[in-house]
Amino acid sequence: MSATTTPAQEHQERWQELCRDPALQDLPYKIETNERGQVVLSPPKAAHSDLQGRILDALREARPEGRGLPEFPITTSGGVRVPKVVWIPEGRLEEITETSDPPTRAPDLCVEVMSESIDWSEMDEKRALYLEAGAEEVWVVDKDGAVRFFEKQGELEASELVPGFPERV
Repeated sequence: MSATTTPAQEHQERWQELCRDPALQDLPYKIETNERGQVVLSPPKAAHSDLQGRILDALREARPEGRGLPEFPITTSGGVRVPKVVWIPEGRLEEITETSDPPTRAPDLCVEVMSESIDWSEMDEKRALYLEAGAEEVWVVDKDGAVRFFEKQGELEASELVPGFPERV
């Protein structure tokens, strides 16, 4: 790689390499990369899929003028991370995706779902990476559907980006 290649470009090149790898095409796992470009696999769980669907439904109801999307890759300083759900205001998707693929600009809202394989230390790291990449809010949903809302200054009582979003999905 050239000496002028940025870490973000290195993460994007690694991601594109993984996307082209035929051995990874049919894996039944969510793939992310860490800061060293190593592949991190997460097997899907039915409960996660259910929560993801409920989050998307509630977002579409609360903010129909935007777009709720599942599994959106984001190039961060810590590798390519893939939140379970993102929300993007109308017309903003083009602005975000013009930063290359996967984008280096996070959507306005990134939502993660806790699991047995992720502890709060790792979730705090993901939250910080999304906020650093430009997310306005990051939500963390526990296995029981309780939602915690965060911004750069810390935890919020409720979402400011999606007022009235339920505390439980």
